[in-house]
Amino acid sequence: MAQRSGGNPHRLLIMTHLLHTALIVSSALLLDHWLGEPQRYHPLVGFGRWAAYIEDWLYAPQRLRGVMVLCLTLSLPVIATGLLSRLPEPWNDLFSVWTVYFAVGLRSLYDHTQPICEALDRHDDYAARLATARIVSRDHETLSVLPATCESILENGNDGVFAALFWFLLAGAPGVILYRLSNTLDATWGYKSPRYLAFGWAAARWDDVMNWVPARLTALTYSLLGHKRQALACWHNQAPLWDSPNAGPVMAAGAGTLNIKLGGPACYAGKWQIRPWLGVGSPPLRQDIDRSLSLVRQGTLLWVTIMLVIGGIVQSTVR
Repeated sequence: MAQRSGGNPHRLLIMTHLLHTALIVSSALLLDHWLGEPQRYHPLVGFGRWAAYIEDWLYAPQRLRGVMVLCLTLSLPVIATGLLSRLPEPWNDLFSVWTVYFAVGLRSLYDHTQPICEALDRHDDYAARLATARIVSRDHETLSVLPATCESILENGNDGVFAALFWFLLAGAPGVILYRLSNTLDATWGYKSPRYLAFGWAAARWDDVMNWVPARLTALTYSLLGHKRQALACWHNQAPLWDSPNAGPVMAAGAGTLNIKLGGPACYAGKWQIRPWLGVGSPPLRQDIDRSLSLVRQGTLLWVTIMLVIGGIVQSTVR
């Protein structure tokens, strides 16, 4: 029996790619669920050494130098990834699964918050604040554990999950590696300290650019999975007040959909910063940590389901 044309061949190609990508992502997420973050031989550790070597070699407190070093540091790993992604089947697919597995950190959200939850459950506030300070850059003596933890989960849901999936969907293994390494350099060089204020400017701005679309897709995802209108209103009204153009939409929408209040004053390196409030309602409770984790998990499932359903529908129309 002759096959039907299935309509626009370009649209068919895109949808078939979507199904193939969804299968790779699903495999990588299963690996992440079973194995968690690698404790040894993590590629980001090797990249960190490479970045440190380049910084020692070429550092200068100048924006132009920062741009040059950023391009050099990113180009070689991305080019190598592009070459490896051209391996013959099935090795290219296996390499893609491996790449997404190392780039996505859904399981690590649980692993990093588990010590906080255990300390809270045994009413050990000091241990909870110490554990929270390991995932946020605030002084442990003054931080509020529950809001800080929920903020970290919501923001890292974008940085460690949705943005990585977006760039893999858009540009394959080289795209997700470019994003993940850019995010790592922002965390390494993107500080407003005397050493990195000029040199790290390019890394911080480039990470903002790469996260702009994913952050808004993440905010939309959060909004769809809870108090929709409230989340959208918080995103629209509160996110522009936040100092980060991408963390603002993500955390405002997440807080709104969970019906909790985040943000507010926080102490960094002994200096208090007056941050705007995000969300509505009461400050988070212990169970809101679990609700924040569940929100990221449900959002991930939603993304993969959409890719599988759309790709599957198109596949069935051409048989």
